[in-house]
Amino acid sequence: MPALLQINNVSKRFGDRTVLDEAVVTLSTEQKTGFIGRNGAGKSTLCKMIIGHELPDEGEITPSADLRLSYLEQHDTFRNDETVEDYLMRATGEESWRCGQIAARFQISQGQMESPVKNLSGGFQTRVKLTAMMLRDPNFLILDEPSNYLDLKTLILLEEFLQNFDGGFLIVSHDREFLKKTCDHTLEAEEGELTLYPGTVEEYLTFKAEQETQAVSYNKGVEAKRKQLQKFVDRFRAKASKASQARSKMKQIERLQTIDISKETSRAHMKIPPVAPRSGQAFRCEQLGIGYPEKWVAGGIRMSIDHGAHVAVLGENGQGKTTFLRTIAGNLPPKEGNFRWGYSCEAAYYAQHVAAALQGSDNVLTHLERSAAKGVARQEILAMAGSFLFKGNDVRKPISVLSGGECARVCLAGLLLSKRSVLLLDEPTNHLDFDTVEALGEALRKFQGTVFFISHDRTFVNMVATQIVEVKQGLVVQYPGSYAEYVYHLEEDTREKLEHPAD
Repeated sequence: MPALLQINNVSKRFGDRTVLDEAVVTLSTEQKTGFIGRNGAGKSTLCKMIIGHELPDEGEITPSADLRLSYLEQHDTFRNDETVEDYLMRATGEESWRCGQIAARFQISQGQMESPVKNLSGGFQTRVKLTAMMLRDPNFLILDEPSNYLDLKTLILLEEFLQNFDGGFLIVSHDREFLKKTCDHTLEAEEGELTLYPGTVEEYLTFKAEQETQAVSYNKGVEAKRKQLQKFVDRFRAKASKASQARSKMKQIERLQTIDISKETSRAHMKIPPVAPRSGQAFRCEQLGIGYPEKWVAGGIRMSIDHGAHVAVLGENGQGKTTFLRTIAGNLPPKEGNFRWGYSCEAAYYAQHVAAALQGSDNVLTHLERSAAKGVARQEILAMAGSFLFKGNDVRKPISVLSGGECARVCLAGLLLSKRSVLLLDEPTNHLDFDTVEALGEALRKFQGTVFFISHDRTFVNMVATQIVEVKQGLVVQYPGSYAEYVYHLEEDTREKLEHPAD
């Protein structure tokens, strides 16, 4: 496969932190690559350098003359009252018919083409940006966290498109299922280096675990040999008849080398402070109506949820998932009807904008200590901080210098330490690498309290959800099937509409 992009000895530093250190990789046409790594490992930085938004401190990124690069815009460039059609024509220079043709592949209707972009939900605005990306006729795509804030239906549409895309791409994502369905190569950023593996993310992680197991076994053998030789040296070095042998053994010890094992390879573990298990009803609502002073979102909501249930709140963006969660959190008053929590239920609410409430005078540790329930040990607090990638001196970082993603992680860690019996989580996996996502999923799966959560990360939902609530077309109902059945029917419906768009 011809090389489209060559990353040659690229280094990038931010202050005293080295993100990439003489990194080398070649990306080729038709190579569909998932880009993984811990937060802060340099994934987004490399993407920005490839598209020219940042420059390397050293080394160079060399594009082929055949490269036609396009990328998913992270920021909105829509003008006020600009229609979808007007935006696409302005952003790409393509004619109206061509814009409509590509937009239809992302199930943007003619009515939506004539509507102001800013009136569309976040999911449809992303579909518009994906359309603009494809109208530039690229042969290589850069997508940095495209699954963040995308509803499942839009994610399935993107998957269908990428599976049939005639070209290569580099995708940063924490969604393992998304990477499994779209990528045949895996690139990892770790400790300043880039490693390209010719296989899926599952195959790469299996290979990496096997390599680490072999390295650990080899190192144990080396340490055993070193102890054996040292024992001989200690016993006989003072004895004249054995002195030469002792010196020989000392030289053997000096030649013994272990294999360096990256600290990053250790899997994140997370433990939520336990709450007392309960039985009976945790939540009930009757004829509940939700919305805003100027807008009705959904009504006639009736449901009963038992203690210990883990409820995934699912549906397309803009349908009212967050409105529902805000209402049962007490953040929004009901439009009609009522709801009630079970006896002594205390809910903790993680909202997408919750980081705005952090106190800039705090550091990470003081915020977590204040958020933790009485009786939570300091070691538990430090362990939770470590799970969210605040290790060592990082816990002394002032809140005022944290990035948006770091602030979100601090808030989520604090909430999990609060020992509330009910957790309400709105997109908790955004800003987390997938190792941390899966550690969080495993911890919530074991949590004996009640959880309502919004997420489009299928691996995470599969790990956590015991029940499904669907928000759709003014209704909020308990879905009768499993999550696997929900996803299957959504995929079938999406493919049907792609194959028969006029029906």
